[in-house]
Amino acid sequence: MAKVEVAEMQSSVHEKDKNVLEFMDSTDSYLVLMNSLSSSLRQGWFELASARHSMGASRINSALFDLKYHSAATTLQLNNLDAGPELEKLHFSLCKWASSESPKSSSEEAKFEEDKLLQRKSSSPKVLKQDGSSNSEVQEEMPEATESPRTVDDQARKERLKSLSMFGMLVSPKLRAAQLSFETALETLVEVANKRADLLNAYDQVREKMESTTK
Repeated sequence: MAKVEVAEMQSSVHEKDKNVLEFMDSTDSYLVLMNSLSSSLRQGWFELASARHSMGASRINSALFDLKYHSAATTLQLNNLDAGPELEKLHFSLCKWASSESPKSSSEEAKFEEDKLLQRKSSSPKVLKQDGSSNSEVQEEMPEATESPRTVDDQARKERLKSLSMFGMLVSPKLRAAQLSFETALETLVEVANKRADLLNAYDQVREKMESTTK
């Protein structure tokens, strides 16, 4: 009986230590991401100031902003936490550079369709005809799978250039660099939100264990 109690106590202590380690690890990752976010924003503002200095304040000015309604090129999605163990790890996901001609499509969705096509192609065996040629349907899907990554990159590059078109045809490379820095900062911000959710979850687990031991 005493051995069982000792084993249960050791198991409880081990689980408590595990929760504390997870909390400390989440805190460290959160601080690292916050530092990375601050660095990306600082770099972006510096590059934007450099671009304004080289191009002139008249070309980079808030008066040039198009205040008309536009569909969002980048959206933040909240994942369903009950959909499976993979989605539980990521609470928020970023869909960048949706096409202005097709607002519902995005680079992330195109990448998902590409992966699904490759998986279907690999799982379905090729059917050989009598002349030795493979199934035409599989042959038709192959170019789509190979061209899809380039199409996604071209789409993102097209939308980036379109967003800078309000500043003129020839813009400073510093302005493009600032755009990429702020895009990186946005991606980091989503990682910060996900890590903060993990941090709060780990904190709740530690607090529950501490309250259960004090009772």
